[in-house]
Amino acid sequence: MTTKGFTTCLWFDGQAEEAANFYVSVFKDSSLGDTLRYTEAGPGPAGSVLTVEFVLNGQKFIALNGGPEFKFSEAISFQIDCENQAEVDYYWDKLVEGGGEHGPCGWLKDRFGVSWQVNPVRLTQMLKDPDQSKADRAMKAMLQMHKLDIPELEKAYAGG
Repeated sequence: MTTKGFTTCLWFDGQAEEAANFYVSVFKDSSLGDTLRYTEAGPGPAGSVLTVEFVLNGQKFIALNGGPEFKFSEAISFQIDCENQAEVDYYWDKLVEGGGEHGPCGWLKDRFGVSWQVNPVRLTQMLKDPDQSKADRAMKAMLQMHKLDIPELEKAYAGG
């Protein structure tokens, strides 16, 4: 390999530039990179966006305008580990903005159909607790939620 790490390629149907700009606006430690445009050789219209490079929280992405052949599914998602409820609320609200969909258990789809898991780090800690009854109560509470609510998870975890 010529570089370290991987670049995640996201396939869009004409929305690559819009998506890259949206994601860069949501994540604070992010940036846009190069934009590559179709030439006369096609297959897209000459001058239209082929790819846009961008970085979110140190992760490299490329948005590709590949056409209508492929759609996103929940089989691939991006997990955002949040330190507190304010971060959970921020990402939950921002990522569904403009036509996204809330899902169960902290999952959502953004307006482009990309799936995200907005996950409090504290929930992961609860689920790893060696006291299985505490972990089970946290899991049961999580399974009843859409956006994850840390105070409610803590309450269930504690047995209340």
